[in-house]
Amino acid sequence: MRNIPSSMDPTVVSAIDARLDAVEAQHRVRILWAIESGSRAWGFPGSDSDYDCRFLYVSSVEDYLGLRGRRDVIETPLDRIFDVNGWDVRKALGLMVKGNATAGEWLRSPIVYRGDAGFRGTLLELANDVVDPYALTNHYLHIAQNQLGLLESSGALKKFFYALRPAATLRWMRVRDDAVPPIELGQLLTESEADPEVRHATAELVDLKARTRELGGATIPAVLRDFVTAELAAAASRLPGLESARVDPDTAWKRADAVFLQLLESRE
Repeated sequence: MRNIPSSMDPTVVSAIDARLDAVEAQHRVRILWAIESGSRAWGFPGSDSDYDCRFLYVSSVEDYLGLRGRRDVIETPLDRIFDVNGWDVRKALGLMVKGNATAGEWLRSPIVYRGDAGFRGTLLELANDVVDPYALTNHYLHIAQNQLGLLESSGALKKFFYALRPAATLRWMRVRDDAVPPIELGQLLTESEADPEVRHATAELVDLKARTRELGGATIPAVLRDFVTAELAAAASRLPGLESARVDPDTAWKRADAVFLQLLESRE
C-alpha cells in the first residue's frame, strides 16, 4: 500500500523512503507499515510542520529468542524537517492490549509511505477485538487535559488543536457504537454530528493554522473552547460506567500472542 497526497514535498518523501530502506538494511528488520502521523495525518498541518513518519517492524525469530534484550524502538536522526522512528510490532501489540491508542492511530493514518494491507487488516481486527473503552477514553481525556495546560503556558495554536482532536474523538466515542474512532479531525466532527457552528469554527481555525508557524498563537473561538470543555467533562463523567465494558486481559493477550506468532511465521 502507498498513499501520498500531492501536497507533500516529493523531495522530503523520497528522503523518508531512503531512511526506511536504511532502517531495514542496518537493523535487519522488515518494515510492515510506515505512515505519516501528527498534524498532517490529523488534518491540520501548519506552514512549517515537520514530517512525522512512524513505522512498525518485525525482527527475526532469532532476535526475539536471544538471551540479550533488544531495544523495541528504532530512531533516526531528528531535525527540523524529519521525525522518523518506529516500534517493534511486539511492543505495538502489547501497548494495544493495554489500551494505548497510538498504534491503532498509526494503522488508520490516511498517509501511507509503504505497507502490507494484510498486516494492517489483521492488526485493525485485533484493535477492534481488544479495544478497552475505559482505557481509550482515559487516554484521550488525559492528552486533551495536558495539552490545555501547555496551551495556557505557551499560547501556541497547535496546543489547542492537540486538545481539540482528542475532545472530538471523545465525542465520536460517546455518540457512536463503532469500536475504534478515525483520526482525522474533520471526519471526527462530521461523523459525530457536532454542531455546525463548531465545524465551521474548526474549518476556519484549520485554515489559519495552515498559514501560521507551528509555535504561532491565535485567538481561540469561544465556541471551540466551550466544545472542548464540555466534551472533557462528559468523558470524565462516563469513565466510572465504562469499567464494566473492559475486555478480559487474558483473552486480549491470547489474541495478541496469536497475531504475533502469525507475523513471525510470515517473517520466516
